[in-house]
Order: sequence, then C-alpha cells, then structure tokens
Amino acid sequence: MTKGTAEPTLSVQLYTLRELGELDLILDAVEGAGYRNVELIGTHLDDAGGLAAKLAARGLSASSSHVSMAALREKPEAILDACHTLGFEHLFMPSVPAPERLSPAAYWQDLGLELGKLADRFATSGIRLGYHNHNWEMVEKEDGRIALDILFDAAGASPLSWEADIAWIVRGGLDPHKVVPQHKGRMAAAHVKDLAADGQNLDEAGWADVGHGVLNWTKLWQLCLDNGAGLMVVEHDKPLDPVKSVTNSFNYITRKKV
Repeated sequence: MTKGTAEPTLSVQLYTLRELGELDLILDAVEGAGYRNVELIGTHLDDAGGLAAKLAARGLSASSSHVSMAALREKPEAILDACHTLGFEHLFMPSVPAPERLSPAAYWQDLGLELGKLADRFATSGIRLGYHNHNWEMVEKEDGRIALDILFDAAGASPLSWEADIAWIVRGGLDPHKVVPQHKGRMAAAHVKDLAADGQNLDEAGWADVGHGVLNWTKLWQLCLDNGAGLMVVEHDKPLDPVKSVTNSFNYITRKKV
C-alpha cells in the first residue's frame, strides 16, 4: 500500500462460493476465511431482511451487490428497499445476456443511456448504480471505440459508476494500466482475481487464486486505488475448492498488504 492512500474495503463476491449450496454454509465459509464484507448476487436481495439477520449473526456486512438488468427494469423500488435494508450503497449490473455480448455500437449506446437514467434515479435514494465488465466490452466496434467506452460515453454526466474486473480486461487483450485511467471518474470498485499461466488450471477455466497467478496484484491494487476504487472484491469464477480459494486470496492480500 502506497503511503497516503486510503485503506479500501475488502470484500468477497459470494458467486465464488455458489457450489457450496446453502447460504448459511457460504456465509460460514466467508467468516472462517477472515472476511468481514460480502458482495451479493441479485437473488440474495429477494429476502433482504432474512439475509441481514444471517450476516449480523456472523459479524458480516454487505458491501455491495450485483443485480440483473431485468430486475432493474422490472422492480427498481424493491431493489432499492433491499439495499437500504442491508445497508449498502453500491449496486452493479454484472453482465449482458450471452446472445447480446458481441452487439454493435448502437446496442452499447442504448445500454449506456438506459443505465445512466437508472443511475440518476437510484442516486436520489442514496444508491450508486454501476456497471461490471467482462472481456466482451473490450472489443472494438465499428466506430473505433471499445464497447465499454461507448457505454460510459452514452451515460454522460450521470453518476453511473464502474466495478472494473481487472482480470477480464486482461482476458480481453487490453492493458488495465491504460483502460482504467480512462474512466477514473467512474471507478468505485474492482474485482480482484488472478489468471493462471497459459495451459494451467484448465479445470478452473484458467483462473487462479489471487497471488497464485500471473497478474502483478501489487501494482494492480495500487492502480485501482489511484483511480478511485474504494471497494476491492475478491472473486474466482470457477474454483475447484471454493473455501480454499477465498482463503488463499484473503491470506495473500492481507499478508502482502498489496
């Protein structure tokens, strides 16, 4: 950690532990690994009161949540109520449907406009809505811009934020040190995960626990903080052993104080 940089909130995306099944088992594993904050997935918001009690019983807090575009369109008030019940302010739309991921520029323009309007609406209730990227937003479109740039340009002056998934940027063939500073004003959070060396961890889709792959997370951590991330969320998309994975990542981050 560079001297003078504010300490971010460390969290873990519960999607990483989905194979454990029951939410109680997932939360027990999170607590046991040492985390005190969790990032939720959209279905967790359906019983916000019950989840709040489960978190409190373990000394955990919700830092943020993902929520689908369909839910944002269909039940925005229910989502806002859940955010308030659980006491967090950061909400991220995590992905677009698979058939739409390679859509032309006009699609990303329309999505950015819609998300910008929703971000304006949610901001009036104290919730900051943002977008989470994968690799398909790194694809250049017919106007010469990548999809991510088109989306954020269309969102204009809205408070739409960004949860930068650093490893997915790399998988998209771009350099995070170039992409991230271009959207410094929007960056609120980052997903912290690692990539295995070529040909390794194929049974984990090529992902690795943080500090056990090829990414330089000391430099990337600082890059995220320097560009506005106050929330750092550990994730592994396909761990063979979810509990071991989140524990390894936690131990690396806290030991190295990246």
